[in-house]
Amino acid sequence: MKTEDIARTWYDYFAAKGHERVPSASLISPDPSVLFTIAGMVPFIPYFMGTEKPPYSRAVSVQKCIRTADIEEVGKTARHGTFFQMCGNFSFGDYFKETAIPMAWELLTHPRETDPTTGLRGYGLDPERLWITVYQDDDEAYAIWRDQVGVPETRIQRFGPEDNYWNTGQPGPGGPCSEIYYDRGPAYGIEGGPAADETRYVEIWNLVFMQYRLSAVHSKTEFEVAGPLQNKSIDTGLGLERLAMVLQGVENMYETDQVRPVLDRAAQLAGIKYTSTEDPADPHHANDVRLRMIADHVRSSLMLISDGVRPSNEGGGFVLRRLIRRVILAMRLMGVEQPVFGELVSVSKDAMEGTYPEVGSGFEKIHQTAVKEEQAFLRTISAGTAKLRSAVSSAQTAGAAVTGADAFALHDTYGFPIDLTLEMAAEAGVGVDETRFRELMTEQRERARADAKGKKSGHADTQVYQELRADSPTHFTGYTEHTTESRIRGLLVGGETRNSAAAGEDIELVLDATPFYAEAGGQAPDTGRITGDGFELEVLDVQSPIKGLSVHRARVLSGEVPVGAEALGAIDVRRRLDAEKAHTGTHLIHAALHDVLGPQAVQAGSFNKEGYLRFDFTSEAAMSSAARQELEAAANLAIRDNYAVQTRVTSLEEAQAQGAMMLFGEKYGNEVRMVEINGAWSRELCGGTHVDATAEIGTLALMSEASVGSGNRRVEALVGLDAFHHFAAERTLVNQLTEMLKVPADQVPDRVASTLAKLKDVERELEKLRSAALRAKAGELLSQAVDAGGVDVLAHNAGAVAGADDLRALALDLRGRFGSRAAAVAVAGESKGRPVIVVATTEAAREQGVSAGELVKRACAVLGGGGGGKADLAQGGGQDASKISAALQEVTSAVGQRG
Repeated sequence: MKTEDIARTWYDYFAAKGHERVPSASLISPDPSVLFTIAGMVPFIPYFMGTEKPPYSRAVSVQKCIRTADIEEVGKTARHGTFFQMCGNFSFGDYFKETAIPMAWELLTHPRETDPTTGLRGYGLDPERLWITVYQDDDEAYAIWRDQVGVPETRIQRFGPEDNYWNTGQPGPGGPCSEIYYDRGPAYGIEGGPAADETRYVEIWNLVFMQYRLSAVHSKTEFEVAGPLQNKSIDTGLGLERLAMVLQGVENMYETDQVRPVLDRAAQLAGIKYTSTEDPADPHHANDVRLRMIADHVRSSLMLISDGVRPSNEGGGFVLRRLIRRVILAMRLMGVEQPVFGELVSVSKDAMEGTYPEVGSGFEKIHQTAVKEEQAFLRTISAGTAKLRSAVSSAQTAGAAVTGADAFALHDTYGFPIDLTLEMAAEAGVGVDETRFRELMTEQRERARADAKGKKSGHADTQVYQELRADSPTHFTGYTEHTTESRIRGLLVGGETRNSAAAGEDIELVLDATPFYAEAGGQAPDTGRITGDGFELEVLDVQSPIKGLSVHRARVLSGEVPVGAEALGAIDVRRRLDAEKAHTGTHLIHAALHDVLGPQAVQAGSFNKEGYLRFDFTSEAAMSSAARQELEAAANLAIRDNYAVQTRVTSLEEAQAQGAMMLFGEKYGNEVRMVEINGAWSRELCGGTHVDATAEIGTLALMSEASVGSGNRRVEALVGLDAFHHFAAERTLVNQLTEMLKVPADQVPDRVASTLAKLKDVERELEKLRSAALRAKAGELLSQAVDAGGVDVLAHNAGAVAGADDLRALALDLRGRFGSRAAAVAVAGESKGRPVIVVATTEAAREQGVSAGELVKRACAVLGGGGGGKADLAQGGGQDASKISAALQEVTSAVGQRG
């Protein structure tokens, strides 16, 4: 069946069952907390929650969805894709489990031919190849599957909340669910149902029994149920691509009829053959992964643009831009350098417009958008290629690799992908310091997490900024001014130039002069307000995408903002002053590290913002506790002594002659800005803002010291009021401990150490007692062994145990007591609510064909889990502890039935 026919059958079946046909909602989510529609039920959340009255009691839809959390896995597995279609049938207080479950079974297993009596047709799946999972406590659903539908118990498995309790990931509706899996056959993995192998057993349909209101969701397994929903409802989701994969007999979703044409055309353009391999060891694997990723991303881009998303560096537009650029990069890595996206998206349009006619009627704009974005990225790659050739030439001359700093600059400034850098450098016969590149990328991500609102990646292509800087660089007045009158030179909305912006819009704005510090040298950017005649903006971030240009990311609070207007920029003074304390604090830390560790402790990076700083430095060994205390003391002595902080502009040559410290890899001009603290005690080249004297910092509290990669360490500290609050909290904690332990503050460490030592002694004693009890029990258990075809089988339920280690020790002890006899020992127990089993065999038993690994697999199939091991010793577990006795009986039976 074609995907289009699968969707039509879906609609027809549920329409015949009284469901209202609801068209797909837009991919752009109406919920501001998420970018895209990520599930078929999203448009119906108000109906489930009871905040809106639904216009129908039953509905059916095929919803377009986008998920990008696992974008790096696309193409590598059969399960991951960005765009997908979710078939859903919904009940809003109408029917519940007793109706939803039989309908799902009927549609999946009914023949594909139309029934002349009922007019229904189905998907014709073999009932024997369908497996069911239910929530661990959902006896009702289990009984319906077993008694009403007739699915054997051996093909129904119980899972916990991680697998079989559905929620949106945030407060809202939720409930237990039941999933339907299709067995693809032995060629795809081991038997035993979804609990054993979710590659062989593919989930195709999830039936969610929506009955609870969740007030908080912490994870898949941790959530808070506020109470029942007003009405019990049904929300199901069948993956259209997954079912198409099964019905069309292909290996993965990328080979289905709506996706495969793009894959084939991409392979043709690259002059290679697609082999459908998923084996990483196969020489064709890398290109097969790229082709599958291309097919997925082109279709996703088509559908996003069709729904009004445009490439940008914000939200959904950034996701779209990333998808398009990943396609272009993958094609280049397969040797295709000419523009191809326009052709690939045309192929995707032909495959999709049967289901979505709008992609055909609106294709001219879709095509223009895609081609324009490709051209822009190709220009970026072209500019980056010139810079890379220069870096490669320098590396060849020096007989070294392209530096990690150069590779990072190519990525950060030009958007030049590291994969392309590696390939082009290899073609020239040089390597790349990829380790340092990864370290720099990690540092950038950490900075992004520390200040979640927009970083350098939030800018448009640099050509736009080059044009804005053409007249002159931005004049920074912030060293001496907190407010500056200026003129609006230009503004961008969504990465494109505009003549004006209105209230509510997020913009990027360039002034002729600004007091706002653009993030650089590890110092966080300023925030504040920009006002003018009839308008006001809130500045959220300031970056310098190209040298000499400050770009203010802002939100228009009121009025209309025209280019050319006079404006007053005013920074958040308190935030700036607190940031200056932190920035000067990094200079204190650097100088103090030289005093404590020596001049080899060189700066490797830093970040500071109001109240907080971190400082990375070169060192092979961790600092001792005494060294950390000495470092903190040295910094605070400099604060106490109120050293003067002076800045002056001088030549690079003079600064070097005076021993000024500079950041390795940083490019400096002939004229530099040098910051001095107490003269020669601290001299650094720095463009940031600072306090006038160190006493303004107040105090510095060293929070941590840790490794951040080979040969690099990091210290983190608080300054000013943040440091004071930290010390106050520590004082409160010490007071609480003194009261609890009934000792003076200076005796708290000794008392805690003594208490911990006693606890360890008790734990060791308990372990001895537990082991002794197990050994004592072992002798009594031998009499319980039964003969199973000439092999003694001892199967014992140990009840509640600490873990598998206890069971393993008991099993090995019992096996040893059988000596040279042919024997198999199976010991099971319950640990943390789940069953665990260990099987051990003697050499004589193994000579008769008894394998511990095979016995464990048989037992775990009963327990609803999996396991394995060698012939002499194996272990496993499952989901249902109530079946431990049955699992042990299965071991005994398996030994008796061997051969």
